[in-house]
Amino acid sequence: MKFKARVEVKIRKDQLDPESETIRRSLFDLGFQLSQLRTAKVYEIHLDAESKKEAEAFVKSMCSRLLVNPVKDDFLIEVEQVGSAASKP
Repeated sequence: MKFKARVEVKIRKDQLDPESETIRRSLFDLGFQLSQLRTAKVYEIHLDAESKKEAEAFVKSMCSRLLVNPVKDDFLIEVEQVGSAASKP
């Protein structure tokens, strides 16, 4: 079965986010006043797996091995089946 996973990775709120602060200041210089801005990376992953549970396990493994730094990042995973089999009741 084919699955599509969305992984959102963002720096934890208790960690410094210099990229966001630079963007926030630049937006301020352009006339936009923001109290806070946070950045996030989003990965869209297409994969084949036997089940949704197996797809979720593959994606969690990708996160723990490469995509996420557990010291500074939080992440959210969403997995959905795609293709004609996904639309059947």
